[in-house]
Amino acid sequence: MSVSDLLSAAAPDDVLVSLFSDAEVRADPYRAYRRLREAAPVHRSEVLPMWVVTRFDDCASVLRDPRFGKSDEAQRIFGSAPDASERDVPIISRHSMLRMNPPDHTRLRGLVAREFTPKRVEALRPAIAAMVDAILDRLADAGGGDVMDVLAFPLPVKVIGELLGVPEADRDQFRWIVRDAAAALEPMVDRATVQRAESASEEMTGYFRALIRERRSEPTDDLIGALIHLRDDDDRLTEDELVATIVLLFAAGFETTTNLIGNGLFSLIRNPDELRRLRDDRSLLPGAVEEMLRYESSVQLDARTALDDVDLAGHRIATGQLVLTLLGAANRDPHRYPDPDRFDVTRTGQQHLSFAAGIHYCLGAPLARLEGEVVFERLLDRFTMIDADRNPQWRPSLTLRGLETLVVSVS
Repeated sequence: MSVSDLLSAAAPDDVLVSLFSDAEVRADPYRAYRRLREAAPVHRSEVLPMWVVTRFDDCASVLRDPRFGKSDEAQRIFGSAPDASERDVPIISRHSMLRMNPPDHTRLRGLVAREFTPKRVEALRPAIAAMVDAILDRLADAGGGDVMDVLAFPLPVKVIGELLGVPEADRDQFRWIVRDAAAALEPMVDRATVQRAESASEEMTGYFRALIRERRSEPTDDLIGALIHLRDDDDRLTEDELVATIVLLFAAGFETTTNLIGNGLFSLIRNPDELRRLRDDRSLLPGAVEEMLRYESSVQLDARTALDDVDLAGHRIATGQLVLTLLGAANRDPHRYPDPDRFDVTRTGQQHLSFAAGIHYCLGAPLARLEGEVVFERLLDRFTMIDADRNPQWRPSLTLRGLETLVVSVS
């Protein structure tokens, strides 16, 4: 019996277990999502002490409702190591806005948003285009290559490095450091994974503390310099918050965009009619990037804890209970999107949840969109033919969805 047949009749908790533990199901989680949406769209799990929601409206409600917030509950449940909730990994340090609720979250996000502005991001467009062109020169000379290795990783790390002011010679080391840290965001991680994430956290935190000390001696006009000024001028954020914010912007600034580039290109390659449509009408490009984000979201899930008793679609969520929003499922909800499993670059009115929603809506969304638009515009301008294996290997992860490799041929 096929995996699809098994999932179509499985109990909701069995589907969850397969999502969290079966690499074959994770490689194509949408069959599991469909089963959960149809069988139990708001599900109280008996395997793990949490609720799981899969419909767009329910997920959006949880993410936007101030009665849901952040806590250590997700780490306690997801980490199989007994002390998982006591450990910090760089992307979700307790000093990071990702784990804060108002008023601290409001204060910190407001300060960062003053410097990480759309104007500062848009000013990068010419530089990003030049970076992409240089990478595509190498891809053209070789007649192709692994897009993940040649383009999808080095471009976002170069862009966020330039924006923040991370020295170019230091950037490549973070590819595997961030990968180790991000692994702790996966459901039901083991002690070894938590320990690798902790080591990665220490290495990244140590690096950026040293860089901050250096920049205080020799100020710069990049984003790190601006954030240091915020810290030192009025003492409106702590030193730990400064470090955690810089680590978050740097790590999240390339891990998810790497997946956007790989996932988006693969979606175009395996849907050649949509690729031709985009070639013929470049005005579709911004919407096509939104469709890439909806169709194969880089981030597939997010969690909130009920800060009060809440009624959700007729179910009573008690204070302190964890709610897992499956963003990848919400983005394929047929009640929200006609024919949701079809990749359609002309789709409009999407309002997907790939950047979450509410007060924790992704601060870097404008930068990710900009990089996506520039990358796919330059790829289509440069190459009349782009092809790849239709069955590449997906990374064995659920929270962050991306390809391990995508070897393409171009001309």
